[in-house]
Amino acid sequence: MLQSSASSPDKRACGDLRSDLNLQKGFIMFQKIGTVLKLEGIMLLILGASMSVPLLIALINSETSAARAFAIVIFLCIFTGFILRRFFNSFRYKFKGRDGFFIVAVSWFTASAVGAAPFMISGEIPGFFDAFFESASGFSTTGSSILTDVEALPRSILFWRSFTHWLGGMGIIVFITALIPAFGINGQIVASAETTGPTKNKILAKFSDNSKEVYRVYIIMTGAETLLLMLGGLPIYDALIHTFGTVGTGGLSIYNASIGHYNNVYVEIVVAVFMFLAAINFNLFYMVKKRGVLQIFKDEETKFYTTVTISAGLLIAVYNFISDSFSQFGEKLLNSFFQVISILTTTGYATDDYDVWPTFSKMVLFTLFFIGGCSSSTAGGIKGVRVLIGLKIIRRSISLKVHPSRITPITLNESELSSGTAIKISNFIFTYLFVFFAGTVLLSLNGFDLMTNVSAAASCLGNIGPGFNLVGPTMNFSMFSWFSKFVCSILMIIGRLELYTVLVLFSKYYWNPNRTR
Repeated sequence: MLQSSASSPDKRACGDLRSDLNLQKGFIMFQKIGTVLKLEGIMLLILGASMSVPLLIALINSETSAARAFAIVIFLCIFTGFILRRFFNSFRYKFKGRDGFFIVAVSWFTASAVGAAPFMISGEIPGFFDAFFESASGFSTTGSSILTDVEALPRSILFWRSFTHWLGGMGIIVFITALIPAFGINGQIVASAETTGPTKNKILAKFSDNSKEVYRVYIIMTGAETLLLMLGGLPIYDALIHTFGTVGTGGLSIYNASIGHYNNVYVEIVVAVFMFLAAINFNLFYMVKKRGVLQIFKDEETKFYTTVTISAGLLIAVYNFISDSFSQFGEKLLNSFFQVISILTTTGYATDDYDVWPTFSKMVLFTLFFIGGCSSSTAGGIKGVRVLIGLKIIRRSISLKVHPSRITPITLNESELSSGTAIKISNFIFTYLFVFFAGTVLLSLNGFDLMTNVSAAASCLGNIGPGFNLVGPTMNFSMFSWFSKFVCSILMIIGRLELYTVLVLFSKYYWNPNRTR
């Protein structure tokens, strides 16, 4: 009896301790949710402010339905954003690394949904899945479309459609990280979940300062291309639209014939040059000020990216020249290099219908679908640095077969990579291919031909835009079912966020409350 009475207080004490722990966990969760909502409120304010320009364009052009749509969405964004920002202003939850994945994934899906609202409210794209597809394509800088006649849309809607490229190109979250330290949120934790590439290169000590510097380069590049296109005879509206699509490597145009509409060699060259530059690691542009232009091409990834561009461009140009009875080599050279740069940088602009090119040329282009631009750029795809390291891993494996005792380190820019980094890159490439095949299987439910499904999945996952056959450069995704359009939208966002940011949310280990990192 004495033992029983003595143990009773102990049980009550343990129960009280568990209760206190549960209350503490509940408070932490409440703080976390509040801080996330505060961050989403900031993003809504930015999106609302971003729609003020297309609203002005709608008013100038007397586009009543579009103006009403933008006004409604702006009001809802600013009102909701202000409420979230104000109500959760006192929340100061210290994010952990794993929290960044959730914030970034939610932010991109929210941005895509909000960006789709003007399309639906204006009645230009009434269906939700169609509007979400178009918005996700814009923010993810994919450039795929369900529109059969883009020239029929109001100018304000087309402006917003392309402006989402510019917002998504360098990353909504990267932009916000330049602002959110003032709100008590760790910007590096959030941005690290979005920044592309196997390593998160920083050029300045503070991540917010780094974000500001990268955006400064982004803005300068935007201004320079806009000016050069205007010097080539384009109106400021056209110049801005195609600059957004170029520096954001998105590729949406206001013409059905894309860049080919202008039939202007100067414009094609300017767009090609800036597409190429936009797919180079933006951190290297900052280093140019300190170490000169040659610093860019000392980087191994940039050299690989340049080599692939030149090799693929020459291969296609020469083969097309020979296949077409040795005629018009200059035109074929320009078209080949433009299309190679457009696909490799995952921009998706077109000056020629490459779907009618010889099979060899199309296969070279299709190979580029799986490479992409450089890390920490606006381009999508696997990224050149991962492909380069993957090739080095293959070369080392072959070398070890011949010389098993030989020590063959994997290096990048004269620095040895750890085995852990090499394994992560190999895992990423394998996961990328697995998601690509899974997407292809899901899209095959439409019953379309193999090349259409394969290229559609590769294009959406790599954020490229056009594919082959029914989704070629002169076609679109309008014939897909609502389910396939949703699958494509998910592939776009997953590809833009480099797979794991979204896929990790489906892991039971991520939601384990006992894990602290």
